[in-house]
Amino acid sequence: MKLNKDRILTTHVGSLPRSEKVFKLIFAKEAGEELDKKEYDKVIADAVKTVVVKQEQAGIDVVSDGEQSKISYATYIKDRLNGFEGDSPRRTPKDLEEFPAFSSRASKSGGVPTYSRPQCTGQVSVKDMEPLEIDLQNFRVALKESSATDAFMNAASPGVIALFQPNQYYTDHKSYLYALAEAMKVEYEGIAKAGFLIQIDSPDLALGRHVMFKDKSDQEFISMIELHIEALNHALENIPAEQIRLHVCWGNYQGPHHCDIEMKKILPSVLKAKPQALSFEGSNPRHSHEWTVFRDTDIPEDKILIPGVLDSTTNFVEHPELVAERICRFADIVGRERVIAGTDCGFSTFAGFGTVDAEITYTKLESLSKGAELASEKLW
Repeated sequence: MKLNKDRILTTHVGSLPRSEKVFKLIFAKEAGEELDKKEYDKVIADAVKTVVVKQEQAGIDVVSDGEQSKISYATYIKDRLNGFEGDSPRRTPKDLEEFPAFSSRASKSGGVPTYSRPQCTGQVSVKDMEPLEIDLQNFRVALKESSATDAFMNAASPGVIALFQPNQYYTDHKSYLYALAEAMKVEYEGIAKAGFLIQIDSPDLALGRHVMFKDKSDQEFISMIELHIEALNHALENIPAEQIRLHVCWGNYQGPHHCDIEMKKILPSVLKAKPQALSFEGSNPRHSHEWTVFRDTDIPEDKILIPGVLDSTTNFVEHPELVAERICRFADIVGRERVIAGTDCGFSTFAGFGTVDAEITYTKLESLSKGAELASEKLW
């Protein structure tokens, strides 16, 4: 993982807006429609090239493939792993349950994605790694003409797979988690072998509190995420920590979020995860104050912080001065070399769905880059 030497580096969480053409093809594939595979692969490959160029134009240093080929950051695994089929009931976040009128309005407005979330109905094992190989090749080709400082690819954590794909097969949650960890090892190690940074997307460590474990106490939830982290560390055992980032969030949706568990309650556990870098929400109205939690915590010297300095659920374009202010807060805590400027979450977590306009997304990323420049002037 490249670290800051003479300036603050910039990145984001991974997913970026998909074109209408990409969106339609992904959902046609999801629906089982007959497609021209050659044409499909070309459209996705071209989309990856486009988002890499756009990231570079916006001044982003550590880029991704925009997750262009994936329908979502967690359910894509059904195409790569055995043991999943059908659909499952939606788990409504507790904060939305408490405001049913708002929840209904959001659903009717198209703000809630509709697609299958299969259940685990059989033994989990590797089914097909060709989709991963295609993603890796597309990214390699896109980066050939790029001057990006570094590059990462997203992969779902065992815990977030369990969050969105309920277990109907294994005798207990731990058995399910470790089966997922064993199967996902192949993907994680494939990304690492290709030379990319791996970003493990693990909203289960925060979002899980008010979705999957909303009937548990905070302490019971923390015990559960300790288990999730143990399983994740097992899956990552053969990969150097410095090649891994971990993303934690409370759900990338507009809502009250008043049921979100506090960062101070989960951070001690989260810091036990193997990845060197921690990406987290740091700018939305529910969590922007929690920079003080990091100030008051003994952060291990080998950890890198990637705070979100842009909100990923609003079309406000943050002023570069505000971005710089947020960056400097964290630099004052762990040092300028150990802070990479990021975003709260992805801008297109689910294909075709995102509250931030596609063009505004890149304007926000430009503001991120400008803010990092201002912060660099103050810090060096």
